[in-house]
Amino acid sequence: MSTPLGTTPITRIRRRHRVRALTVVVVGAVICLGLLLVTFGLGAAGVPPGRSFPALFGVGDRFDLLVVRELRLPRAAAAVLAGIAFGLAGALFQSTLRNNLASPDILGISGGASLGAVTAIVGYGASGATVNLAAFAGALATAFAIWVLAWRNGLHGIRFVLVGVGIAYLCGSLISWRLAETELRDAGTVLLWTVGSVSDVRDGTLGLLALGVAVLVLLTLPIAREQRALALGDEHAQGLGLAPTRSRVLALLIGVALVALATAVAGPIAFVALVSPAIARRLVDDGGPALLPSAVVGAALTMAADVIGQYALPGGITAQVGIVTGLIGAPYLLLLLARSDRKAIS
Repeated sequence: MSTPLGTTPITRIRRRHRVRALTVVVVGAVICLGLLLVTFGLGAAGVPPGRSFPALFGVGDRFDLLVVRELRLPRAAAAVLAGIAFGLAGALFQSTLRNNLASPDILGISGGASLGAVTAIVGYGASGATVNLAAFAGALATAFAIWVLAWRNGLHGIRFVLVGVGIAYLCGSLISWRLAETELRDAGTVLLWTVGSVSDVRDGTLGLLALGVAVLVLLTLPIAREQRALALGDEHAQGLGLAPTRSRVLALLIGVALVALATAVAGPIAFVALVSPAIARRLVDDGGPALLPSAVVGAALTMAADVIGQYALPGGITAQVGIVTGLIGAPYLLLLLARSDRKAIS
């Protein structure tokens, strides 16, 4: 007896994976919305839910509108957009290079953006949009340098990662050198570009981030299917009619643009690009790149880290979002390295 069309085991498995991916996206979006509503009421200037929700739509007194629409909402939106960019970029890097350590911050691209911003501030006294442009240029220049040094008759994942780690150390050393030249009055601004912050992203900068992320997410949609094939290796990808080098280059270009844009606006928010895809892949559990779930997990992780840094640290201290994500991500990186060593030994 034949199996009815649409009810084969493969079809059921694919449907289950799609449902899980959609569930991750919806739950992640709900978490972001819940954190947004919670953050309105936190702190000395908190607005109770009964007043914050109407203020979100422009209804309320001047104080409520100031807190909700001018202070809390832009910061939350910046955290969400930066998290989407870093999470999606991390998923593209890891699936394309087939390496769970292939994260933009570990490969030095975020460090290149920081170096560009710090050089503009310390070396040329720049401020405002000029610093953002310098950070964007620094990220692109670093990615180009990695690309040139790693290219040998094609782009190979292991070589790309090793070159990127070396470039990351070089960027870190140059940033330290620049920090040694920093005057005391510029120290606070410079330090923000080494840890990442969403505290001052608003108005035109926030709009530019939103537009850029939206465009790059749309560009990712046509290559989403190719990522699953690339994860199987070049021979399988060619057998499915893909050009592996072209697909890999296009995916990495989009990933670099996402990192450059987010870092140019919010700084190098550490480990979001590394951790988010790992969480998303585990939740979806279909062996694929989990691009959209990674983006949503990145948004939720970044927003949660920012809320924790503002309101939940002991002793009433506050910390920028990049410091909190670093505290979360560093143990995960050590765990990932330990697991890799155990697999290599076995």
